[in-house]
Amino acid sequence: MLQDVEIARNTKLKNIEEIAKKIGIDDDEIEKYGKYKAKIERSIIKKIEKRKSGKIILVTSINPTPLGEGKTTVSIGLADAMNKIGNKTILALREPSLGPVFGIKGGATGGGYAQVAPMEEINLHFTGDIHAITSANNLISAVIDNHIYYGNELEFDKVTWKRCLDLNDRQLRKVTTGLSGEKNIKPRDDGFDITVASEIMAVLCLSKDEQDLKRRLGNMIVGYNKNGKPIIVKDLKIVGSLVVLLKDAIKPNLVQTLEHNPAIIHGGPFANIAHGCNSIIATNLASKLADYTITEAGFGADLGAEKFLNIKCKVANIVPSAVVCVATIKALKYHGGMLKENIKEESIEYLSIGIENLMKHIDNIKNKFGLNVIVAINKYSHDTENEIKFLQGKLKEKNIEMSLTEVWEKGGEGAIDLAEKITKMCKNEKKLKEIYNENDSIREKIEKVACKIYGAEGIELSDNAKKKIKVIEDLGYSKFPICIAKTQYSLSDDPKNLLCKEPFMIHVKDVQLKAGAEFIVILTGKIMTMPGLPKVPAAEQIDLNEKGDIIGIF
Repeated sequence: MLQDVEIARNTKLKNIEEIAKKIGIDDDEIEKYGKYKAKIERSIIKKIEKRKSGKIILVTSINPTPLGEGKTTVSIGLADAMNKIGNKTILALREPSLGPVFGIKGGATGGGYAQVAPMEEINLHFTGDIHAITSANNLISAVIDNHIYYGNELEFDKVTWKRCLDLNDRQLRKVTTGLSGEKNIKPRDDGFDITVASEIMAVLCLSKDEQDLKRRLGNMIVGYNKNGKPIIVKDLKIVGSLVVLLKDAIKPNLVQTLEHNPAIIHGGPFANIAHGCNSIIATNLASKLADYTITEAGFGADLGAEKFLNIKCKVANIVPSAVVCVATIKALKYHGGMLKENIKEESIEYLSIGIENLMKHIDNIKNKFGLNVIVAINKYSHDTENEIKFLQGKLKEKNIEMSLTEVWEKGGEGAIDLAEKITKMCKNEKKLKEIYNENDSIREKIEKVACKIYGAEGIELSDNAKKKIKVIEDLGYSKFPICIAKTQYSLSDDPKNLLCKEPFMIHVKDVQLKAGAEFIVILTGKIMTMPGLPKVPAAEQIDLNEKGDIIGIF
C-alpha cells in the first residue's frame, strides 16, 4: 500500500495560476511561493465584497481516538465530490503545526487520494505564517523584559505574556528566565506555549481585516501593574512592528487537492487548547468565490464545532447550512471499550456502546444548536457488513442521515453520496440556537457548555479560577465568549473516561483573559498549552532519501 506522501508525489499538480483562475482570481491577485503555493492578495476581497456569500458546510467529528478518524481526509474528499457533481466548491482548512507533525498525530493534509498538496511543504514550513506568529509573539516578550530592564515605566508587577515555539517541548512548560546576573535583570518564573496556542494565532484567525488585526493586537494584555490595571501591547508602542511581521501571514494561502480543486489554508489554532478554526478572512473569501465552502473545526464537536458555533460564527456573522459529523467503526468500538489491538475484529457489542458518543455529538448539533447534520462514516477495509448495517439501523431509528465514504481509496468519487445528500440538505437551512448569552456570567457560560454540550453534572472552580474570574468581571470583560481548553479524547475533562457513563464534573483550574482575541480561556483537567512528545515521536521516522525526497511524513 502506498504511503500518503508517495500518492501525493505521484500526482501531477497544476500550476497555482490555473487553480486561481478556476475560482476567478487573476495572476496579479496572487503572490506565488513556487509553482504550487500562493498567497492571495487582499485586493481581491474589496473586489468581491458585494457578492452574495455561498453556503458553508462545517465538518466535525466524534471525540477522536489514537486510531485517527480522518476528519480532514473526509473534508478534502467531500470538496472534491461537491465539485464532481457540479457544485462550485472551495475547501477552507487550518494550517498544520510542526508539533503534531513531529509528535504523535502526524500531518494535517488528509490521506490517500483525498489530500491537499504539496503535502510535505504544507506540513512543514508552508508559507511561513506560523513562524511569523512565533516571531511576533516573542518580540512582545523581548520588549517587555527590555522595558523592565530600562526602568519599568509601566510599572509591571506581573508579566502574563508567554514566549512560544511551534514544537512539542514539555521541558519549556515552566522555566526561569533572567539568570544572566546582569544589573537590572530580575529572574522570573515563566513558561512557553506552543505557537498555535498563542493569542496572536487567535487574533489572526478572528480578525476581519488589517485594521481589525491592528486593533486586536494592541488590546492584548501582557501583564498587570501594582494596582491590578492591565498593561496592553499598545502601551509598549510596538503594534506597528507586529503588523509588519504579520503583513504576509494575514493573507490566505491557496493550494490544491490531488483532484486539482482549490483549497484555502490559513491559520491553525488547536481546538483542545485554542478555538480550533481557520481564519475568518479565509472562510469569508472562500464563500464569496464559491457556491459552497467546506471548512473543518478541530477535534470533536464538543471542542472545535462548539467554538466554531459559539465564537467564530458570532464574530463572522455566519451560520453553516449543514454539519458533517465524521466517525469510524473502529473509533466507535474503541469508545465502547474495545482494546486497540483487537479493533479489527467484528463486535456489535462494543459498537453498540460506542455509538453513544456519536449520538451525544449528533444531539448537540441537531437539538442544542438546531442545525442540519449528517453522519459520514469513514470506511475502512476491515469494517464488516454487519457492523455497518447495525450502525445504519441505529441512526435510522433516530431519523439521522448517514453516508458511507471511501475517500482515502477513491478520492472525491468515494463521497458522491455524501455530496448529494448535503446539497439537498442545504436547501432547508436552520437558524443557529444559542448555548449561552453574552450577558450570562462567566460561571454560567462555563456551566451551560459543560452541562449542555459535554453532559456534565456541573463544574468545580479552583480558588485560583474564582479569583481570576472576579478580576475579569471587575475589569468589565465578562461579555466575552468562553474558549474551553479540555482533553479531546473524552466529553469529560478526563482523557481516560471514554464512556462517561457515571456522572462527572468539569474541573476548572485556571482562567485566562485574551482581550485581543476577545474570549476567555477556561483551562480544565490536566490540559497543557505546551504539549509533549510521545515515547516514540514521528520525528524518528522522517528523513530525506537518496533522491532528496522527504519520507516518513504521514
